Amino acid sequence: MRDQTPIDGFAESWLNQLLKDSPMLATEIGVDLNQHQLDDFSPERIDDNRRKIALAKSELSAIQPEDFTDEITKHAMLADFDSKLEIVDSGWVYRDLNNIASAVQGIRDVFDLMPMNTLDNWENVSSRIADIPRAIAGYQQTLEVGVNTNQTPAKRQVVEVIQQIRELVSPKGPLQQMVLAGSAEFTQLDSRLHNSFEKASASLQEFQGFLQHDLLPSATDNEAVGRDLYSLLSNRFLGQKIDLDETYVWGLEQLAEIEAEQLAVANQIKPGVMIEEAFEILDRDPAYQIEGSENLRAWMQGTSDLAVKQLDGVFFEIPAPLMALECMISPTNQGGIHYTQPAEDFSRPGRMWWSIPTGVNNFSTWREKTTVYHEGVPGHHLQLGWQVYNKDLNGWRRNVSWTSGHGEGWALYAEQLMQEFGFLDDPADRMGMLDAQRMRAARVVLDIGVHLEKEIPEGGQTWDYEYAKSFMRRNVSMNDKSLEFEINRYFGWPGQAPSYKIGQRVWNQLRSDQQARLGSKFDLKKFHSDALKLGGVGLDTLLFAFK
Repeated sequence: MRDQTPIDGFAESWLNQLLKDSPMLATEIGVDLNQHQLDDFSPERIDDNRRKIALAKSELSAIQPEDFTDEITKHAMLADFDSKLEIVDSGWVYRDLNNIASAVQGIRDVFDLMPMNTLDNWENVSSRIADIPRAIAGYQQTLEVGVNTNQTPAKRQVVEVIQQIRELVSPKGPLQQMVLAGSAEFTQLDSRLHNSFEKASASLQEFQGFLQHDLLPSATDNEAVGRDLYSLLSNRFLGQKIDLDETYVWGLEQLAEIEAEQLAVANQIKPGVMIEEAFEILDRDPAYQIEGSENLRAWMQGTSDLAVKQLDGVFFEIPAPLMALECMISPTNQGGIHYTQPAEDFSRPGRMWWSIPTGVNNFSTWREKTTVYHEGVPGHHLQLGWQVYNKDLNGWRRNVSWTSGHGEGWALYAEQLMQEFGFLDDPADRMGMLDAQRMRAARVVLDIGVHLEKEIPEGGQTWDYEYAKSFMRRNVSMNDKSLEFEINRYFGWPGQAPSYKIGQRVWNQLRSDQQARLGSKFDLKKFHSDALKLGGVGLDTLLFAFK
């Protein structure tokens, strides 16, 4: 382990400040600090955070790097500070409400990561539930600032969150079910847990009323955020400023290339069929069907375990603590799949979470095998697991340094690698990978098209919600509930969805550049090891590291 430098010390101090200010971040990375509390989402905390970031930027700028690791840390941290300051100053924070990644979902999802094995654990859970009224009140105040300054979310996102709160506090909702589970295991907490739930439920219902009667009438009908704000948000998710117009055209080109490849694979499945017919054939084939969420979880786990075993020591270095990856069914029913990194000490392993929409009980493995590789190994689990494992990095780089373009770009690149390594040779699994890649290319076009109010590819009108739905239906094979969730996500979380495919583009370009530079000395396994050991950095920092 390298000796700590002044920049490492600064990064560790900044991480400690982040953890002090965000108990939910502490939960995410497995640090036992203020686990009885939620974050402060108030305008005062936003102002305080901005002041701290500006001061930290000034302090870091004055520290000279001592080695290459320091250079990477400084480059990544300054880019992170600049981006955060731009977002706060844009006013986005006062309208930041959407169906997937705003404060309501953060409060809901943090309980999934809390340990629940002991009485002390459940006392923290109970206290944190009791803290929901304070956290939600602060968030409401922030949204009220937005209302008073004409910076409000789109109506569609408000309606979505109203429904999510309704489900969250329902008798069969995840919050009530969690309370019942804790009361059954630790009967001495029964009264306390239920009192906490009643107060939390009441505050969430009051907040739902605010959304319905105050925010919704003020919310905007125009769902496009515009070029200037979109550029800031895109940079935040990528760690790189891009030419949005060129990227839009590139996305259309990617769609055409993937569609042609899908057609070729469809004819391997059955000569003469079109892509949609091949999907229907595969969905009728019992070899690729699973019924029930527990069977899905078991299939995910088996697929993941086999990938870890076969990749270790051959294509990647996989440290012993990363050999464990838990596949989980999420207690929520919103749709989507996500990964949560291991705890700092690996007491909590990396986990892959599948949120199954209500009413969905049948699954096609040909569609999902590539997703297991994306979320697990060699995707997010290998990437984020290595980041936590690498003790040569300071705590900030190990635990919180992350951009979607780097991370999700790697995960898409990982899917591509599994094709290259022969794990997707079955035409059915290959079709699933191409379907996933086509979705990621389609949302590059959709996301930029919607928020920059571009003309649709066929011409004659600008992008709107109805056209976006028809566009995705033409390009993605997905059940209607999941598809609607995805489209609403793109409309409410600008710049995030394109980061996957754009990030993959950068990873591929970096690999090509290194191959050209090193020639016969290029070693793919070493390239991946060197890249993974950097941890999560913005795309500009990634390219800087390989100069």
